[in-house]
Parts: sequence; C-alpha cells; structure tokens
Amino acid sequence: MTTHPSTTDQGVGPLLRAWRERRRVSQLELALRADSSARHISFVETGRSRPSEEMVLRLAEHLDVPVRERNALLLAAGYAPRYPETPLDDPALGALREGIERLIGGYEPYPALVVDARYNVVAANRGIMTLIDGVCETLLEPPLNAMRLALHPQGLAPRIRNLRAWRGHLLEQMERQIALHRSEPLRALYEEVAAYPVPDADPAEEPAEAVPYFALPLRIEHEGRTLSFISSISTFNTPMDVTVAELAIETLLPADPATVKYLQSLLP
Repeated sequence: MTTHPSTTDQGVGPLLRAWRERRRVSQLELALRADSSARHISFVETGRSRPSEEMVLRLAEHLDVPVRERNALLLAAGYAPRYPETPLDDPALGALREGIERLIGGYEPYPALVVDARYNVVAANRGIMTLIDGVCETLLEPPLNAMRLALHPQGLAPRIRNLRAWRGHLLEQMERQIALHRSEPLRALYEEVAAYPVPDADPAEEPAEAVPYFALPLRIEHEGRTLSFISSISTFNTPMDVTVAELAIETLLPADPATVKYLQSLLP
C-alpha cells in the first residue's frame, strides 16, 4: 500500500505530480487534456508557478481526483475548499436519504446496503438484516461496519463458504480505496480486519463441481442453506458534496435460482 504525505508539508505542485503519476499520465498528456502546456504543468509541479483555482480544479477533474482530495489540493494552493461535507442527517440531504431508502427497499427481498468511505453502514434493507441475523451483538452496535461484519470470526466469516476467496476480494477492494484516499482510519480498519484469524479451508464446504459464475460469488450459509450472490457497487455521478461522493450502494444479486426462490419465500 502507498503512503501519502499530508497537505501540510507539501505544496500543491508535489500533490498534483503524485496524482498524475498515480494515474500514469505524462505532463504532455495532462496538458493536452487540460488545455494547457507541458511547460506550465512542469512549473506548477515544481512550485515555479502557482496555479489558479480554476486550473487546480481542471487538473483534478482530468486526473479523476476524489472530491475530498480536490479540497485538499485547493487548500494546498492557498484557496478555500470548494466542496462541502454535509452530514447525512442534515435536512439538506433529506431527498437523498429518502431516495436511498426507496432504492434499497425496492430491491427487497434481495440484500442491499449503503456504506460510507469507512465502510460504516448508513442504510440497509430487510434482505441484509436477514443475512446478519444471529451474529455477535457487539458487531451490530453503531456504527455498524460492513468489513468487520463480514470478516470478524464472530460475524459472518464462519458462514461464508468461500471465505478465503471472498476475504481476498474485500481486502483488495480496501487496498484500492487506501491508494485512492489518504485515510488513516481506513488504513487502521484494513490492518484490523486483515489480522482476523482465518480458519483452515474445509473441502467439504466447496461445491462438488465448478459452477460457471460470471463473477466471484459470495457463498454464505443461512439456516442450513448455502445462498450465492454476486456483488454490485454503485456510486453517484458528478457529486458536489464530499459526503455524497463517498457513499456506495452495494446490491447482492442472487447468482442461482435456488437463492432467488429461498429469498422470495422469506419476505412478503
């Protein structure tokens, strides 16, 4: 995993260069995208030229810099942050909350949840509550964290039939997020869940023959049955608020007819 220096000990130039290198874009290519010149990009990165506020935002846009980090770039360049970070329970986000609840409620009986940048669950439907029924009560105390819930030995981990593969998928997902966001809490969460013990694989838990899934499934036991899901994650397009930018909606699509039939029998 990559470490990231803070904006307090760097100007905007080195930060922009770090994002450009992370995106594997040359100075010339970035200049063409941003309607600038490679010379100007070089001067900005070395601190010989102070970019305008508009230029900082333009470069951040073409480098696909996350919204929170765009604020950090603006601060490093001496400008005020452009994007607010509105609490999710603020009345200004009432329509968003209502829309999210309606969206995941409409997905029932299949599981769906919404997490923030630290994988804390901010909304979940009855399908999710069905899957987590019976896990350790301490893991269900607020804030409910999706990664702890999935990988903790007292959470869903003992029920996940392909735990090693699914654990690897989740840890890789977190590594990508850490590389993208300079978040020490996220790094601490990664180190915590990566250290959870993993039981030895039991060959009896795996299917007798390969199943032609089109993506890695989550195979999880529920009341003596093994349910199979494919995970899909959605985010908001062109967010103008840090909170909204960091929300992710995860839906679990049933991967076989037996899972569909069982879930439809559970919820009216």
